[in-house]
Amino acid sequence: MVKAVIFDIDGTIIDSVGAHIEAWRRTFARFGKEVSDEEIRRHIGEGSDDMLPVFFSPDELHRFRPDLEKYRGELFRREYLPSLKAFPKVRELFERIKNDGKKIALASTAKGEQVNIYKEIAHISDVVDCAVCSEEVAESKPHGDICRVALQKLGNPTPAKVISIGDTAYDAETAAKNNVCTIGLLCGGGTREELQRAGCVALYQNPADLLAHMVGSFWTQRRRCVDQ
Repeated sequence: MVKAVIFDIDGTIIDSVGAHIEAWRRTFARFGKEVSDEEIRRHIGEGSDDMLPVFFSPDELHRFRPDLEKYRGELFRREYLPSLKAFPKVRELFERIKNDGKKIALASTAKGEQVNIYKEIAHISDVVDCAVCSEEVAESKPHGDICRVALQKLGNPTPAKVISIGDTAYDAETAAKNNVCTIGLLCGGGTREELQRAGCVALYQNPADLLAHMVGSFWTQRRRCVDQ
């Protein structure tokens, strides 16, 4: 039986992927790179340590990476963050999980301050047991650090009794490195093929769809799916 659930945030419980894409595109243009939305989307959910070298040379990053990340962070906080909303039924989904006696962790590549804002946007601060942000780990997604720290904060449950829920292949890869399986949500823009290839054991459209299917022996069925 599953004892804990680890949620990604951006694109999973907060409808923010489009905002992140636009903020990155504007930032890249500011620093001399014209990049398409689709090119950026493929890297949303990945930590900047792995994302930025895809678009910039080592020399470029040496010269202006701090300025680039500062510009992008300020742009996102100023022009995008205030208008973000949670996907429908996030609060109800979290309440259902808590009523089933399970713990909830958030695990995000965002900074701690932003994670706290996201919790307020989704009205879930009181139903989250712990959260992990990028500042608490050496390497972000798709490396295993964020999921590993989340497991530690949850009290080190057996990985077989934990489910990860995310919207990108990076979420599934991070979880798999800790022997945790992942349920994928399609609301962040990831394709079925991407999420299935990354190892997701089940796919749902969004938090409301997941909640609608969370009946009876749902958690036992999900665990059985992984064990087979």
